[in-house]
Amino acid sequence: MKYFLQSIVLLATFLFTSILGAAEFADKVEHKFADSDGVTIHYAKAGSGPLAVFIHGFPDYWYSWRHQMEGLAENYTVVAMDTRGYNKSDQPTGVKNYGLELLIADVAAVIENEGRENAVIIGHDWGGVIGWSFAAARPDLTSRLIIINLPHVKNLARELAKMETQHQNSQYARNFQQPNSHEAISAERLASSLSRGDANLQAKYLAAFEDSSADAMMNYYRANYPREPYDSGAFVEIDRIQAPVLQFHGLSDNALLPGALNDTWEELDQDWTLVTIPGAGHWPHHDKPDVVTNMIKAWLALHE
Repeated sequence: MKYFLQSIVLLATFLFTSILGAAEFADKVEHKFADSDGVTIHYAKAGSGPLAVFIHGFPDYWYSWRHQMEGLAENYTVVAMDTRGYNKSDQPTGVKNYGLELLIADVAAVIENEGRENAVIIGHDWGGVIGWSFAAARPDLTSRLIIINLPHVKNLARELAKMETQHQNSQYARNFQQPNSHEAISAERLASSLSRGDANLQAKYLAAFEDSSADAMMNYYRANYPREPYDSGAFVEIDRIQAPVLQFHGLSDNALLPGALNDTWEELDQDWTLVTIPGAGHWPHHDKPDVVTNMIKAWLALHE
């Protein structure tokens, strides 16, 4: 019994220390701003070494990457963006201001602002869309590509066209494309969905989402998400990926089904490492942060 209690205490201490460590790390980052053709992009920065750029999805903000940033900061300069429309970045109005070519330019602006020739690009969800698209459009700026729960965009369009289950499970995205969809978006509900009962985390997300534009969030879908018959548009008209790719997929993701992972190698010129994570949902870097962080570190070490 004594050893059992000791084990519980050690486990609790480890978990508390891990959570506290991530929070303290996030409190110490440097906050910087890049200009992207008149749109100000905020990002958090830490560490030293080659540049790694983290790009969040919907709904999220730079803080999503705190665990991975801390894990990589010893060997990399890590920067995590607030994509346009979110938190401390500018929030231009109008669907036309959220096209993928502009989102790609925002990432390039951050890299340029850091005075770097290229970067490791790391994206989740819409950050994954931007990541795939950036690597295809700007291979000169992409040293390596890491994607979390966003199948190659061309494959997602394929699945939407051919697989009824994926089509049905993407109804939310078609709803988001509607002109007034942002009116149903609540900062409180978004924050609650991501905080998972953690009051401190909920407060952070609530503050970020209250500073964000719900209309801008929906403009990502209005401007870029494939529309029937899914055979044209930014998701389909994409060049081959020239950088090595590490891809994670939480298998409990009900929005983006694993069938879209099939034939990804057809779109790549270099090696592809796929890590599927049973028990993780749409946010594997939240659900199993150590698994994701440690795999990123190991993979990057092999691709230096």
